Amino acid sequence: MPTLFLQLLIIFGGATLLASCTLLKPREAGFGKAIEWESIRGWEQDNHAEAWPALQNNCKVLAKNPLWAEICNAVAAVDALGQPDNTEAKNFFETWFVPRPLYADGGKQHGLITGYYEPLLFGSKVADTRFRYPIYQQPESLLTINLGSLYPALKNKRVRGRKVGNTIVPFYSREEIEANRDLLSGQELFWLDDRDAVFFLHIQGSGRVQLPDGKTVGVGYSNQNGHPYVAIGRILLEQGELGQEEISLFTIRQWLQDYPEKAVNLLNENPSYVFFVLREATENGPIGSLNTPLTAERSLAIDPKLVKLGTPIWLATNYPGQPDRDYLRLVFAQDTGGAIKGTLRADLFWGHGEYAERSAGSMKEQGSLIVLLPKSHKPED
Repeated sequence: MPTLFLQLLIIFGGATLLASCTLLKPREAGFGKAIEWESIRGWEQDNHAEAWPALQNNCKVLAKNPLWAEICNAVAAVDALGQPDNTEAKNFFETWFVPRPLYADGGKQHGLITGYYEPLLFGSKVADTRFRYPIYQQPESLLTINLGSLYPALKNKRVRGRKVGNTIVPFYSREEIEANRDLLSGQELFWLDDRDAVFFLHIQGSGRVQLPDGKTVGVGYSNQNGHPYVAIGRILLEQGELGQEEISLFTIRQWLQDYPEKAVNLLNENPSYVFFVLREATENGPIGSLNTPLTAERSLAIDPKLVKLGTPIWLATNYPGQPDRDYLRLVFAQDTGGAIKGTLRADLFWGHGEYAERSAGSMKEQGSLIVLLPKSHKPED
């Protein structure tokens, strides 16, 4: 039988061991404790007034949300006095929000930050020898089933398919659609002049189409076929066709042009297929998942499992391809994407034009996120 000393040693030693195990337990993904504004690198230098239009767009759809109602009333009161200057906008965010670092599983604070943009494409409403690659509107046969309406535990989970007899089966994959144009005949929205441009439009989710008469119209994401997104860049890396340092939108596009005999099979490795809707007004940005126009360099696509759409976020990363040049600014979680999965995975919207294409196409930086939660929001620590 152990002596009293050994018993105490076992008891307190065991307690110490248990405490150590608790301390060593990997941190789960979530929000860190509130931090001071002064501790946010670059906060004082940002032009917060430039972020104000994105906040206004938020309030167009979130004004009735209990977390946002008071904030949006305050935004309206500021707007009644005119556009705020940088100091006024900065003070507004500091008054209504609390900054909290975002952590991924294991306490990780950095993740991959990429970019996307609104490309310009050339198309026609009628197919001919030049315009022969279709983009489709949402097919009538595509079914979207909200599983949350059947099983509350599956809230926000959706499946897509088509009806065959009395059975729901997966909708057609990219390969099936491309191999048999008759499957979606009559659902064409436009015909474009570049196969690869169509593929990258599916990835970007929205674009501008210039018609033969010079008119430019917008097209935006409508729905998706339900198949998982597969990054063809990762496949090229795995096959040794491109190196980690050289991979970008531009090198992938060049590879597709250089190896046309292999390109079709590579494109079909991504079974995901996107359908579009006409967006007449092109002066505003494309519509994101929050159902509000995106603002260049102020809108961010995120995984909404933890961070709610509309949340202001302080993004700390680098300019694309410039590891010594900080990119620090206030952005808003206003979009999602098939490739954007994970707590610290984000995609910055750069706008449209050559600068946006160049920046978005080459962006693959490490970065951190600090969420600005409404003061009325009480997440668990």
